[in-house]
Order: sequence, then C-alpha cells, then structure tokens
Amino acid sequence: MNIKCPTCKRIGDWFAGPHGPFCSKRCKMVDLGRWFSEDHVVSEPISDQDLEQLSQEGKAPAEGAPRELPEES
Repeated sequence: MNIKCPTCKRIGDWFAGPHGPFCSKRCKMVDLGRWFSEDHVVSEPISDQDLEQLSQEGKAPAEGAPRELPEES
C-alpha cells in the first residue's frame, strides 16, 4: 500500500520497511525532533466526557492505560 511519508511527502510502500510510516530513519528522527521541540503537540488532553463517549462506543482505553495530563497554567 503506497502512502506519503509524513515528513518528506514522498510516496511509497513505507510500512513494508523498518521505518514505516516514514521512508527512512532520517525522516523518522526529524519527526521525533519535532515532537521534542513541541512543534507537534496533542491539541488537548482527553477529558472524562471523551472517555465516557469512547466507552459507550466500545473504544475505551485499557484499564490502567496512560492518560494525557492537562497542561499547567
């Protein structure tokens, strides 16, 4: 299945390789660096209401699964 590399946007069967969904180790590390520098962030923490809705849909995270903590002001 051909997909775009999230970093460089080249198209290929990246899940067939060792770095999927990235095309290379370099693109994988560039993406990781963006998370560390907070260029990529999770938009908002999971709320109790979100968890309730997910559990009703049968998609609740496993018991004891890590949760996002709210950002400190």
